[in-house]
Amino acid sequence: MKENQSLKELNTFGINTIARHYSSFTSLDELEEIIASNSVEPLMILGGGSNVLFTKNFDGLVLKNDVKGIDIVKEDDDYAIVRAGAGESWHDLVLFALANNLGGLENLSLIPGNVGASPMQNIGAYGVELKDVFESLEAFEIHDEATVSLNKDDCAFGYRDSVFKGKFKNQFVITRVCLKLNKHHELNTSYGAIEEELNRIKMAPSIHSISQAVINIRSSKLPDPKQVGNAGSFFKNPAIPQSDYVPLRTKYPSVPGYPQADGTVKIAAGWMIEQCGWKGYRKGDIGCHAKQALVLVNYGNGTGTEILDLSNEIVDSVKKKFNIELETEVNII
Repeated sequence: MKENQSLKELNTFGINTIARHYSSFTSLDELEEIIASNSVEPLMILGGGSNVLFTKNFDGLVLKNDVKGIDIVKEDDDYAIVRAGAGESWHDLVLFALANNLGGLENLSLIPGNVGASPMQNIGAYGVELKDVFESLEAFEIHDEATVSLNKDDCAFGYRDSVFKGKFKNQFVITRVCLKLNKHHELNTSYGAIEEELNRIKMAPSIHSISQAVINIRSSKLPDPKQVGNAGSFFKNPAIPQSDYVPLRTKYPSVPGYPQADGTVKIAAGWMIEQCGWKGYRKGDIGCHAKQALVLVNYGNGTGTEILDLSNEIVDSVKKKFNIELETEVNII
């Protein structure tokens, strides 16, 4: 247990915030021991720190989830169940799947963060979400100090959402995640620029080439957190009723819209932010990335409050221009 621990190296924004107490755990036994002795102060579980913005010091205990291990626990002729520790890098899990010729994660290549955060956020990219391959997870219930297993229905996945951001918020510590991956690959190249990138690199569609295409696209558009502090997409893409989309498309013919199964249309938040003039904006050490307007950045010594203030200005300007309310994808602390 450490006191007054800097979290600057533990969040991808690189915000220099302080935790009053800090520790880590690599097993369920270690977690149980720490929880049992921490009945008073606020608790925060930290994974890869890739989806959090600290705006102040944390006056409690920050626990770093370092549960590791990736293995195949069950398989048949069609599928394999892969179990990964919550402290594993998400992209390392993708690489494990590719190395074992298992499909389902290739479109989710190079997403920053750790495995444990993936069901909390129902991570997604290029037409695929975690829920599409999710089997179950193991978690520790903090109040009852009991281990539970939750299936897909229990997690109530939504767009960048789950039960862990709602009624179960701050109640569970996810320790392991199980995914059902396909031995007979069902390729998805229809979203974004995947097909265009495959043609550019002259590769036929496969789980390996799609992964490479996604890596190329993400690398060309998104800043490396090791070079420029960021948490990836700061805002969700809003879904609006079809009745609102028609007049919006009439007024702005170039607006990117993606019809959803529930009848709504998902609007590209980055496009709206760019139309409001924010792309490439910089003030001091914080700003809006020059290649992807969805990404807010810390160029070195920016504060979480400065980034939050900028995000609020962006939300206000989009609301004023398009009458659409943006929601943050990043957790604000």
